[in-house]
Amino acid sequence: MKYTVSIEIAVPRDRVAQLLADPEQMPKWLRGLVLHEPISGTHGQVGTTSRVVMQMGKQEMECTETITRREPVDLRAIPSGGVVFFEREIVGEGMWNAARERLTEAGPQTTLWQSENEFRFNSLLMRLVGLLVPGAFRKQSQQHMQDFKAFAERGQDVRDAKD
Repeated sequence: MKYTVSIEIAVPRDRVAQLLADPEQMPKWLRGLVLHEPISGTHGQVGTTSRVVMQMGKQEMECTETITRREPVDLRAIPSGGVVFFEREIVGEGMWNAARERLTEAGPQTTLWQSENEFRFNSLLMRLVGLLVPGAFRKQSQQHMQDFKAFAERGQDVRDAKD
């Protein structure tokens, strides 16, 4: 299963890239994040493997994330008009996900964030979930992007939200 979602954020691309890459900021916008800790490597750098635990309702999911691309490596050196890439593979029970994030300047103070996702399921349960509710994956990606937008633009913290 593949899909792409995007959102415009009224914050300059360099600042969006810095916020996305900062592990201290993740709990403020990544709804359901319980834990994100490097197992090997340095957070956000290519080759780094991290243990990620997410809470989804009453269900807790643990997976392993590996950073496969980050360009530019130094986010303080983004060329004007350049594109920022963050790519990672996430492996959890019964599934594999490749996420390819692209940040481009949509205007002088606006960033376009495009997220291309590919999922493969290798367990019967996850195959059924993928077949029966494929829109749930897209919806979750869009929710994370909307939460990040609210955080980046207004400082809104998902931990303060009333669900």
